[in-house]
Amino acid sequence: MKKIAILTGGDSAEYEISLESANVVLDNLNPEKYKGTIIHLKNNEWNAIIDENYYFVDINNFTVKLSNSTLSFDYVFMALHGPPAENGNIQNIFDNLNIPYNSCNADVSAITFNKFLCNHKLKNLGFKCPNSICIDNIDKINNSVIVKEIGLPCIIKPNQSGSSFGVSKVKCKSEIKKAIKLAQKHDNKVLIEQFIDGIEISCGVGILHNKITAFPITEIISQNDFFDFEAKYKGLSKEITPARISRKITNEVQKITQDVYSKMNLKGICRIDYIIMDDIPYIIEINTIPGLSNESIIPKQAKELGVTLMQLFDHCIESTIK
Repeated sequence: MKKIAILTGGDSAEYEISLESANVVLDNLNPEKYKGTIIHLKNNEWNAIIDENYYFVDINNFTVKLSNSTLSFDYVFMALHGPPAENGNIQNIFDNLNIPYNSCNADVSAITFNKFLCNHKLKNLGFKCPNSICIDNIDKINNSVIVKEIGLPCIIKPNQSGSSFGVSKVKCKSEIKKAIKLAQKHDNKVLIEQFIDGIEISCGVGILHNKITAFPITEIISQNDFFDFEAKYKGLSKEITPARISRKITNEVQKITQDVYSKMNLKGICRIDYIIMDDIPYIIEINTIPGLSNESIIPKQAKELGVTLMQLFDHCIESTIK
């Protein structure tokens, strides 16, 4: 039986979502194949949670000293959203110890978490993304240049952050600096992005039966002006799976999702967000460690696909443990 460390917590604003995701993974691991242990990371402290007790994790060899034995792990299931997992900061720990894990490696994660770099790489690979610029000094902002290059309305958000924190839709010049200051609360570098006005959708992807498989697509309808944190996590949005889009566009988005997974060297279960404008899907973001809570998109897409979470996690582990 393989011993699985389920990594959760972190120091980002997605902490609570990470805890929920980890518990879903723990509850849905195949008990005949895997024994899961929650590994909680917070403020650079690593602890295994066993029978509601906390045990120190030695990250030099990734083991846990118990009263009469030492617990080691065969595999790490990343359920930690945002830094330090989704940006690639901790993958090298497990690479150096030859412990496989379910997420992208450090280099790929660093690119996908950096929205500006990711968009430019996707464009170079031939995919459609919104036009954008990245700034790190508010004193050098020229509103007229932003309006000329990106247009209004535009989206202003932290360049490296998850779950729509610090994101603003800006409709006039006078709102630009205020929106940048809000974004800088979450990251020094700020992305100013063309607003794509259309249908927001999301498509999960992973390896099922040894092949890259795009999941059923979810349509996202926000009660707010756009899909911000409140819409995402506080019930101010409606998610419809499968999305109410044509079969042609569904097939196109699923094909693009599979191509992105392959060409960007993604790994494990990922989710790619799009906005469809004038029947053209624009890639908005790649999520390399998407939410797995009961309210998250991936479990709903798996259900529509006819795959249980136990089967989904089985496929994920089997395809990445090699």
